This record gives sequence, C-alpha cells and structure tokens, in this order.
Amino acid sequence: MEDISLLSLAILAAALLATGVVAGIIAGLLGVGGGIVIVPVLYYMFTFLKVDPTVLMHVAVGTSLATILATGASSARAHWKRGAVDMDLLKTWWWAIALGVIGGATLAGNISGGALTVVFGVVALAVAANMLFRKDGAALAEKLPGTPIRETLGVMIGGISVMMGIGGGTLGVPILTLFNYPIRKAVGTAAAIGLIIAVPGTLMSIYFGWGVENRPPFSLGYVNMIGFLLIIPASTLSAPLGAKIAHTIDPSKLKLVFAIFLGFTGLRMLYDVLL
Repeated sequence: MEDISLLSLAILAAALLATGVVAGIIAGLLGVGGGIVIVPVLYYMFTFLKVDPTVLMHVAVGTSLATILATGASSARAHWKRGAVDMDLLKTWWWAIALGVIGGATLAGNISGGALTVVFGVVALAVAANMLFRKDGAALAEKLPGTPIRETLGVMIGGISVMMGIGGGTLGVPILTLFNYPIRKAVGTAAAIGLIIAVPGTLMSIYFGWGVENRPPFSLGYVNMIGFLLIIPASTLSAPLGAKIAHTIDPSKLKLVFAIFLGFTGLRMLYDVLL
C-alpha cells in the first residue's frame, strides 16, 4: 500500500475511526479494553481494506499496543489512586513480565503474520472457554505461588500478551484470581501490567517493522499512526455509550456475549489462516 490515493486514504481513516467507535462501545458494554477488542476489529478492517496479509496482523498488534500506552496509563493511574494496584507484587514481578515482553516481541517480529494470527486465535479461544466454563470464585490455590512458578507466570503473561497486542487484563486477571487474588486488586494490578507490556512492546513493534514493505500508509514500523490517533479519542468517547447499554442488560448475559465474541473471533482467525 505504498501508492495510495486520497480517496483510499480517506477510506482508511474512516475505517480506523470506526474501529475506535466499535472498540469503545464493546469495551464499555463488556467491561474490557485494550487489544482484546482492538486487534480483532483492526484485523477485520485491514482485511477489508486489502492490507497485505504478510503485515496485516503485525500492524494490528503494534497499533493496539500503542493505544494501550494512553488508555493503560489512564486506567493504571485511576486504579492506583484507589489503592487497587499491588505495588509490592509489581516490584518483584515486573522484570519477569518485561523479560517475557522482550522475548515475545522478538519472536513476533520474526515470525509470519499467519503464525501471529494463530497465537491470537488460540489464546482467544482459551479465554472464551475460561469465561464460559469457569465457575465464579473457583481458585486453583489459596495464594500466589513462590519462586520460580510466579516468575514463570510473569514471563508467560508478558510474552503472550505482547504477541497478541493486548494489555494485562485479559491474562493477568484470570491468572491472579486463579490463586484466590481479590478481583478488584487483580484488575488494578493488571492495568499497571498493561504499561509494562505496552511500553517495550510498542518500541519493539516500531523497530521490527521499520522499513518493511506493504504496510498501510503513515505507519511507524508496525504502528499505524492514523489508527493510533483516531482509535484513542473515538474509543474514549464511545465507551460511555457501551457502559450505558450495559446497565440495562444482565451481567451474566454480557459475559456470555463477550465469550461468544472471542470464540467467534478466534475460530474465524484460525479458519482464515489454516483453511
């Protein structure tokens, strides 16, 4: 997409603005945020716009990570003010998460877009299954494990999250609550984990995508700047609409809707790549 007309550029901008609106509504409606919504919507938008499949998923992931820099910082600050961020845990866990991010981003930068899509699809299915079949309050143990299992979990959260272009909530909250961790503190701590993932993840997405051909126009490495600048305000403004709708719907039904959304997305991505 090196040579692009003004009309094509306008279509791209409109599609990315729509991505932000859709992502914001879904995030507000379902109480989620970050890449778990943005990446699939970008994936479908870029597919529709016929972005080269070899870079499509890389740009979706990189752009999503960049948006988390803004949304994650705001979320983490809000949770920190309410005392919901476990700083003691982060002081001993951040380096393992960061190590996972570096490893995951390096791997993501050197594998095909198809392989990256498979990673997202498989993990999306796993998250959907967890939401559908895990009973509320079910825990694996009474407290977080010690070294080296805790560090291994941190590496896993960082590595998988950066390859999917997501923040800390999608994997961090389920994993923490598996060990009887209070849900509010899990959500707040996961928001801070999102920044640990997004900062190096975005920088490495820019580095590995630098000079790569067939990226959408106005891309800094694998970060599409049009998407970055349009998604953040659009999602921020549209999220209250989703939240308003959420108050009129049964929470259990919302959980079911999101699980179905993730399951469908995961299956569709795997279908596109493997079949």
